[in-house]
This record gives sequence, structure tokens and C-alpha cells, in this order.
Amino acid sequence: MQSSESKIQQEIRLACSRGPTRLWRNNSGSLPNPKTGTYVQFGVGSPGGSDLIGYRKVTITPEMVGTEIAVFAAVEVKTAKGKATEQQKAFIEHVRNAGGIAGVARSVDEAKSILLN
Repeated sequence: MQSSESKIQQEIRLACSRGPTRLWRNNSGSLPNPKTGTYVQFGVGSPGGSDLIGYRKVTITPEMVGTEIAVFAAVEVKTAKGKATEQQKAFIEHVRNAGGIAGVARSVDEAKSILLN
């Protein structure tokens, strides 16, 4: 039986939020404003923001030996057959271009590979 996206997401969040990495669920979408009727977007990077966002702590080099910084991390979770939308791909590319860590994962092992490379 194939795992659901939410099950894979929970497994990744629990397995990869240890040591120097922390991930949180990025709930995103839109809801109507009851006063105006216009829709309000919510979630980091919405639309297209990754399912899991957080950071990986990194120790930087010679001139700042011992200093730790947090590098933004984003993991878009998909089932074995799921595909990232163009907006999701653009968000991942934006994070990578800014020096962050981002990618699409279909399993805990894939998420670990994204977060540790």
C-alpha cells in the first residue's frame, strides 16, 4: 500500500528534526476575509511554499571558526507518483539560489539526502 503525502511528511518531519536540523509544517492556502470577501494567502512562500520549512545549523569557516549559523531549509513532500507544481519548483529554486537548502522528497531517506548535502 502506498503512503499518503501527509504520512510521508510526518515521517520526514520526525526523522529529520534532530541534531542540527529543525523542520516545521508550513500550512499554506487561502481563506476568504469575512469582512471584505477577498481571499487572504497564508503560509511561508504561498503559493508554492514547501510543505516543511526550517533550518540546518552550519559551522562556518576560518575567519569565523566556531560560529554557527542557521541555513534556511525547505522540503516539498510528495508521494511516489506526486509531482511538484511550477510554483513549488520556483520556490525551491529561489531558496537554492539564495544559498538555502531545498528539494523534493518522497521518503525520509530522500529528505535526509537533501538536508545533509
